[in-house]
Amino acid sequence: MRTPVNPLRPAARAAAVPPSATAALDAHAKALAAAGAPVINLTSGEPAFATVEPAARAAEQAIAEDFTRYTPAAGIPALRTAIAARLNRYGTECEAAEVVVTAGAKQALHYAFTALLEPGDEVLVPAPYWVSYPHLITLAGGKPVPVQPETGNGLKVTPEQLRAAVTSRTRVLLLNSPANPSGVVYSRIELAALAEVAADHDLAIISDEICDHWVFGDARFASVASLGPEIASRTVTIGGVSKTFAMTGWRIGWLAAPTELTTAVAALQSHTASAPSSISQRAALGALSADLGAELERRRAELDARRLTTIKALDDTPGLQVAGTPEGAFFLLADVTGLYGKTYGDRSITSAADFAELLLAEANVAVVPGTDFAAPNHVRISYTVPPELLREALDRLADFVSALN
Repeated sequence: MRTPVNPLRPAARAAAVPPSATAALDAHAKALAAAGAPVINLTSGEPAFATVEPAARAAEQAIAEDFTRYTPAAGIPALRTAIAARLNRYGTECEAAEVVVTAGAKQALHYAFTALLEPGDEVLVPAPYWVSYPHLITLAGGKPVPVQPETGNGLKVTPEQLRAAVTSRTRVLLLNSPANPSGVVYSRIELAALAEVAADHDLAIISDEICDHWVFGDARFASVASLGPEIASRTVTIGGVSKTFAMTGWRIGWLAAPTELTTAVAALQSHTASAPSSISQRAALGALSADLGAELERRRAELDARRLTTIKALDDTPGLQVAGTPEGAFFLLADVTGLYGKTYGDRSITSAADFAELLLAEANVAVVPGTDFAAPNHVRISYTVPPELLREALDRLADFVSALN
């Protein structure tokens, strides 16, 4: 008799993918807060600002006009045109036909890997990296190849490291600047040197530029596709409205690339999501079409102040060290190895996970341990929360560290 099997057992590719660690921790912290715990959540990957007003008004107008039907699979033409215009502010030469609107930047990444990778193709992934990158790659049949930065190089990989990691199966170089989780920003010169490796080995480049607006101090954002026609011809640019316009829940991202790829991606989307939400597309168009320069600069200045507050507080806390130079996005990594061996009650800290667990349990502050970011001795701190909550969280963190033995 045949041994019974579970007909609904997940396929290997699905069973091997864990839930997003950052999403799980964010949900856990929110659940604790909802249950009455005075938790301050520093795990979130979204800015704590309201969605920009023109986006909300545009969505209301779309509903009033009953703009609630299917749209073209690649997105409404006006939005594709607006996205191309936004990208071209950075010196690219993008046309509307080279843009596909997706249900968030994560979906754009999924489509890019699915459209580009054959089974077993390798993707070079500079570390530390966003937790979803390896899983998006493996789901598309590829193999992520982490490239760890050298000690003392500010959490940035070098062209020499990329060259050493290239094999006959390498297909894609994945870049992310400003970077999640580190906040590191690669300069235009640095990006050009990395892109040269891709050109020399005939690799595609996927450039995740979702945090393009959030760059601080002397750092300047550079778009990889602006590095010249030869680089642009092999580059897929990923972006969206989520971070810049505080529209994470609206789920509008985009993929920009030469039309050979965008045609394939639009076909993929036509058979999966059909198209992004019509109302959200109109909201995104409202955001991109409005004159929001002053408002966005005000928000950037506020977030920069929170960044500097966080860096100073960590620098003043013995045993913690800010890793790299966080000049963008709204995250930073803190090295916690200086606390290894210390104890709280009968608990000993031997890992970043131990530190994060104790900090949440004893101080009601939630941070993300860095194992899934390929930064196992670090925790990621998101400094997007309002200033008064951020200061309280940092005070609690400092008090917790001072109480360790």
